[in-house]
Amino acid sequence: MDISEILRYLPHRYPFLLLDRILERTSDEIVGLKNVSINEPFFQGHFPGEPIMPGVLIIEALAQTGGVLAFTLIPHLKDHPIYFMGMDKVRFRKPVRPGDQLVMKLRILKQRGPLFKMKGEAFVDGQLVAEAELMATLDIKNEKEG
Repeated sequence: MDISEILRYLPHRYPFLLLDRILERTSDEIVGLKNVSINEPFFQGHFPGEPIMPGVLIIEALAQTGGVLAFTLIPHLKDHPIYFMGMDKVRFRKPVRPGDQLVMKLRILKQRGPLFKMKGEAFVDGQLVAEAELMATLDIKNEKEG
């Protein structure tokens, strides 16, 4: 899935879109890619002379990738908002730097209707750099109207 299709699923836009491509997708797993460029706005202040991608943005990249998976599983809700509800078991293992390709792998642990719990892992060069369990929900309060 290329960026034009990702943009049909996610409301995020530059500079907050943190997903460039979907590499693989099955009914319960997805693999996404973020090319981390020195031109990312956050590198200007995080940290001067030692640029490192903020951990919260790695989690956001995982969440956006998981959002695409959720929307592909319930496509009639793709125009509804998806809300990040929480995270557990978050661990940052290694820094992510300019020039890295961040590969995000997410797997559904549990789904009940529009509620999702996913296990997310982020890799650079095959090495685990971050992991978390993420919870999200699709907003279906107006589903009958739409």
